[in-house]
Amino acid sequence: MNAHDHIRVRPPAVAGLFYPGDAAELEALVRAELAAAVRADDPASHRPPHALVAPHAGYVYSGPIAASAYARVLPRRDEVERVVLLGPNHRAPLRGMAVPSVDAMATPLGTVPIDDGARRSLLRRRDVVVDDRPHAAEHSLEVHLPFLQVVLAPGWTLVPVLVGQTTAEQVADLLDGLWGGPETLVVVSTDLSHYHDHDTARGLDAATAASVVAGRWDDVVPDRACGAFPLRGLMVEARRRALDVELLDLRNSGDTAGGPSRVVGYGAFAVG
Repeated sequence: MNAHDHIRVRPPAVAGLFYPGDAAELEALVRAELAAAVRADDPASHRPPHALVAPHAGYVYSGPIAASAYARVLPRRDEVERVVLLGPNHRAPLRGMAVPSVDAMATPLGTVPIDDGARRSLLRRRDVVVDDRPHAAEHSLEVHLPFLQVVLAPGWTLVPVLVGQTTAEQVADLLDGLWGGPETLVVVSTDLSHYHDHDTARGLDAATAASVVAGRWDDVVPDRACGAFPLRGLMVEARRRALDVELLDLRNSGDTAGGPSRVVGYGAFAVG
């Protein structure tokens, strides 16, 4: 692509809503969340994971839980060149999986280029389409980008995939083709239970987290995890590769910034 080509960018849809729209404020918030997570759990004492599971709510609610996952990647800051980011569609119907047509995705911290070669390889699959409609207003991928922009050294590319109703094996096969080596980081975006009271949510989310750690992918269902379809695929791929899944953090919005009567659950996991 030469300097005269027009680069098509997917603009941020939830800046100023889910996270600060001001670049300096956003970077300061992400760095503060990461610093708090590092103080709670020294990432250098663990083997850096190849894949993460992290939540996608507003940062005031789920930012600390997401930071507990991203802090584990800090030791890989200079080696990750590509991020494969999978999340659920909330705002537009989707069967199978969809990648956007754009050349980059933007946040207040700048633009992240799409890995076009990886996208082309995915489009050889019958269950992946190019469709900008489900991506246009979707937050489940976007809210991860500022964390990635702060955690990783500049220069990495993105493979953004929205996952609709799809079998766990199909998602696992997609991940297998993109798994790569140390240059690749896989991130699956999901929240857990929605709109129960605090104590009910704690019980439901603890059961879901136990299923995730144990690899019982068929126990993970959409009303317990809105990103169940991408998460199930990661769990199948982790089992195929005999990888461990570790629970890093498990809280809900009643623990962070919301009231206790109607909460959303958040979990962070490391796979490696």
